[in-house]
Amino acid sequence: MNQEDIKKILPHRDNMLLVQEAEVVDGVAHGKYKVSGEEFFLKGHFPGRPVVPGVILCEMLAQATCVLLADKCTDGTLPMFTGLDKVKFRNPVVPGDTFESECTIKGNKGPFYFASGVGKVDGKVCVSCEFSFAIVKNR
Repeated sequence: MNQEDIKKILPHRDNMLLVQEAEVVDGVAHGKYKVSGEEFFLKGHFPGRPVVPGVILCEMLAQATCVLLADKCTDGTLPMFTGLDKVKFRNPVVPGDTFESECTIKGNKGPFYFASGVGKVDGKVCVSCEFSFAIVKNR
């Protein structure tokens, strides 16, 4: 999927759509985002040594995971981030890096879906976490 396909699943636009490519292989969502250095979140984090904030890395994982929920988001519904747990940051992500995510859905209960994800640059783990979503009506 390219970014236009991803926009059919996610409501994010402009500078908050943080997945440029995504695909599902054997139940695993694979996402990619090339950090240009021009992103809004790098302007002050940190001057002279830009590093992608951890919360943004978690958002990148969550957005990539949403391609697994595409068939669940029908009739005016969308996935909303509801929780984040067991987050570990291991290596920084900086301008010029291509952040690659691998995410899976671990289970669901009603409208809630539970997932885990790992984000890497050049095969080195940068972030790992568990998180959850709820499928909710879009107002």
